[in-house]
Amino acid sequence: MLTKLADLDAEHARAVAGGGERYVERHHARGKLTPRERIELLLDEGSAFLELSPLAGWGSDFTVGASVVTGIGVVEGVECLVVAHDPTVKGGASNPWTLKKIFRANQVAEENGLPTISLVESGGADLPTQKEIFIPGGRLFRDLTRSSARKEPTIALVFGNSTAGGAYVPGMSDYTVMVREQAKVFLGGPPLVKMATGEEADDESLGGAEMHARTSGLADYLAEDERDAIRIGRRIVARLNWRKAVDRPAAVTYAEPDADPDGLLDLVPADLKEPFDPREVIARVVDGVSTGNGVAFDEFKPLYGTSLVTGWARIHGRPIGILANAQGVLFSEEAQKATQFVQLANQTDTPLLFLHNTTGYMVGQEYEQGGIIKHGAMMINAISNSTVPHLTVVMGASYGAGNYGMNGRAFDPRFLFTWPSAKSAVMGPAQLAGVMSIVARAAAEAKGRDFDEAGDAAMRQFVEASIEEQSLPFFLSGMVYDDGVIDPRDTRTVLGICLSVIENKPIVGTDRFGVFRM
Repeated sequence: MLTKLADLDAEHARAVAGGGERYVERHHARGKLTPRERIELLLDEGSAFLELSPLAGWGSDFTVGASVVTGIGVVEGVECLVVAHDPTVKGGASNPWTLKKIFRANQVAEENGLPTISLVESGGADLPTQKEIFIPGGRLFRDLTRSSARKEPTIALVFGNSTAGGAYVPGMSDYTVMVREQAKVFLGGPPLVKMATGEEADDESLGGAEMHARTSGLADYLAEDERDAIRIGRRIVARLNWRKAVDRPAAVTYAEPDADPDGLLDLVPADLKEPFDPREVIARVVDGVSTGNGVAFDEFKPLYGTSLVTGWARIHGRPIGILANAQGVLFSEEAQKATQFVQLANQTDTPLLFLHNTTGYMVGQEYEQGGIIKHGAMMINAISNSTVPHLTVVMGASYGAGNYGMNGRAFDPRFLFTWPSAKSAVMGPAQLAGVMSIVARAAAEAKGRDFDEAGDAAMRQFVEASIEEQSLPFFLSGMVYDDGVIDPRDTRTVLGICLSVIENKPIVGTDRFGVFRM
């Protein structure tokens, strides 16, 4: 695990580096701050920043991080989504991964009812990739306007260029702050205006901050410099009269975990075929025993469906229901147990946490005849229709329909994080290659042809290597299939932040599920 964590640190360092030392120095020489420096000044001193999708674009031709920083931070005591373009990477131009990353961030803001603060300095679209970003890119503007309509304020702090379609970010935000002599907001710059109309105009008269503050009215506030813009932004948030939907006492006392979180580094075997006891994970993540809660983890149905551990706990004083894979495979008993547990969580308006280490649902004649399909469908039905917030952590394996049953990305958990030990695919590499080999062999026999053993061996080797690469956490995080790869020791802190964030919207369970096939 330590080797994997070193690799993770190296990849995060690439994202933090942005366009590299040369472009950062050039940016500083212009008297400007980097996006992360702007975020640091924006957030309350000493507060945490939960960065989202930091490895977006990993494995692609684009810079890791996708030229934008997104995450959740506390501003004047209010949890806000922050979207900060990185002008050190191609001037902050948006590429296909930038869109995916911002779309996911906007989804987080919508589901959790957060105000959005955009730190704007972007040259607009990465033109060579326009065919991939122009059509879907309009969703960025739709998201901003819908956020405003939901009474989730949007604030734009403009530090530099915001041109073409990007000009609509400050235009569609509820509050817009522009930095004098730095902010330039226009649909068409001087060259385009001259080409289209023949008019000669400089960028200040077309879209300068002072012009927008005095003439067009697009700027609500004119800042003297970047720090002033950030001060104004913080002042705006302070006056939002923001209240969380869940009324929880300001000071919630809780005990630290009963077991040392450092032990999480040794729990997941290198070979994911070897099961491990998720109770050891739970003991290092949830609040410890105290006079307030009696037991750290109140296990539900411990003697039934033992391949799935379910039970109740608290994290940072907040209640949570937990479903964790114990033996990898899910049988009918586990599916029925999970279904009941999800219904109970909805009855009591309790958020759910899913801890993945599953190879999927059991197959074979005995289990097919025993109803594994209908029982697995029952579990997926319950999870699909559950309305309490779901959090997901992929610790180890997450294969096949087990990924679905344990609330994988397709089921829209509020947040999904992975450990460096995680792997996820339709099935394990060896199994997938083996299935393809069996199918090919049967096809050859049906046609009366000789089977190419050497070709089959080469195919299996290629497929296994490909699926192994595609199932690794960096690859999946690069595809924005999670919200980040995290150090297992940070799991409790990350989940604690998430549980606080979800309280910005009401937590209300449902009693309405689809038809359960009995």
